Amino acid sequence: MAIPVVYNLRSVKERWTSAVVAVLGIAGTVGVFIAMLSLAFGFKATLVSSGSTDNAMVRRAGSTSEMDSSISLDQVKIMEEFPGVAHASTGPLVTPEVVVIAPFPLLSTGTDANVQVRGVSPRALDVRSKIKMVQGRFFQPGLAELVVGRNVDKTYAGLNIGDSVKFGGGTWRVVGVFDAGGSAFDSEVWCDARVLNQIYHRPENIYQSLTVHLDSANSLQQFKDAATADPRLTVDVSPEIEYYAKQSRTLTTLIVVLGGIVAFVMGIGAVFGALNTMYSAVAERSREIATLRALGFGAGSVVFSFMIEALLISLVGGLLGSVAVLPLNGLTTGAMNWQTFSHLAFAFRITPGLLGLGIIFALLMGILGGFFPALRAARRPVAPALRAM
Repeated sequence: MAIPVVYNLRSVKERWTSAVVAVLGIAGTVGVFIAMLSLAFGFKATLVSSGSTDNAMVRRAGSTSEMDSSISLDQVKIMEEFPGVAHASTGPLVTPEVVVIAPFPLLSTGTDANVQVRGVSPRALDVRSKIKMVQGRFFQPGLAELVVGRNVDKTYAGLNIGDSVKFGGGTWRVVGVFDAGGSAFDSEVWCDARVLNQIYHRPENIYQSLTVHLDSANSLQQFKDAATADPRLTVDVSPEIEYYAKQSRTLTTLIVVLGGIVAFVMGIGAVFGALNTMYSAVAERSREIATLRALGFGAGSVVFSFMIEALLISLVGGLLGSVAVLPLNGLTTGAMNWQTFSHLAFAFRITPGLLGLGIIFALLMGILGGFFPALRAARRPVAPALRAM
């Protein structure tokens, strides 16, 4: 026979002061837990969304990123003719690209932050069809003109449409703003790859990567087989979305590990708070427990009843912590991408799955904080408690 749940509700109400302390401890822990995971999830989602399932990324074999890769124009011309490459009226949909890092002052602090400057071909918007110009126009080939991502426009000084900016030994003019749908490209500055090579005095006709728009996602293997079989090429071909997923792993893992450590330490404190609350409840209710046992409720019923009470407290704490962090959803922040050493803007992403994990984490703390007091309550001697009444 189980003890009615209404008994636990009344008990929590009677001892609301100690229950509130436990609730707040669990809420704070859950809030930090969800916030750190949403930070890592937001960073990863921003980078992964940069890739397209219909695009292939080509780099030098053995390179770990665009920064340490190189591809010649001759190799680009060879790959343009491979099967699986999509074509438009202007020709094959490929864009050989160059990447450099340049410092620009942040609007918020005035200090410099590294921005990834990407030299692309005039076909870049056709290859990455999700990216749209929202202000101004795209750069003209052969001119020192820039188009900037929508986060760049809002984050850095001197990069608004019409501004002239100096970097790399040249003077550039900002002519447009593009929207990359919240991906990493929104934190980049784009220009003509040939002009970027010239101003940075890099070898002519040498690029760092090639992005290829495929006929379909199923054409990837066909294109990759052709690149592997050609003796003139030593390149690595991967899905663009996979490349950006790998770029996110280092910082994502670091955030999750550090967040896990902080949540673990806070969780220990929250568990001790729950233990203190439940042990106090057991000490104060020795007569009640003895009466319940005398009425025929077994030790298992007592344990179950006290666990329900602990889980109720932890559930309220978990819900409170989840609600408290909801305003963070969509809030934009920034961090260094350790793969490219450039500043990347991204948003906290609090999903139903993360909220569910927070609730599970809270209930786990409730179980740890309630089990031993519940066991102690079930083992209390009945007769002495009844004689003391």
